[in-house]
Amino acid sequence: MRTPWHLWLTGVAALLWNAGGAFDYYMMKTSNAAYQAQLSPAQRAFYDDYPFWVNVAWALGVWGAVAGAILLLLRSRFAIHAFAISLAGMAGNLVWGYFVSPTPMSEVMGEAGLFPVLFTFAIALVGIALLVYAMRMAQRGVLR
Repeated sequence: MRTPWHLWLTGVAALLWNAGGAFDYYMMKTSNAAYQAQLSPAQRAFYDDYPFWVNVAWALGVWGAVAGAILLLLRSRFAIHAFAISLAGMAGNLVWGYFVSPTPMSEVMGEAGLFPVLFTFAIALVGIALLVYAMRMAQRGVLR
């Protein structure tokens, strides 16, 4: 089966979108001072205090999405698995940030307004959309 044009468009857009998340993850994990200067002390402490399992969830969310985008461009059915792993990681991160953390993410990010909260959920919606797209492409025989 020929590769539909929208697979290339979706795959490249997904890779660029998720590269932003990978950049953020890398800058936070390497404690890049210039990058982290944009955070308030409370926001910085929130990220620094992540328990081990939340760090694992964050890594799975970010790198699963990058792998999913690459696998989508390679027309591999394993893109579905990578996007699913990414969503599981995102879910763990969201559960911690909004429901389990001693200081909820919405409170920590509150000084920045509603944008960070909305952006967090936009990331999850894009992740769901990419998983659904990959599943449909596999059903149509585009992914092997």
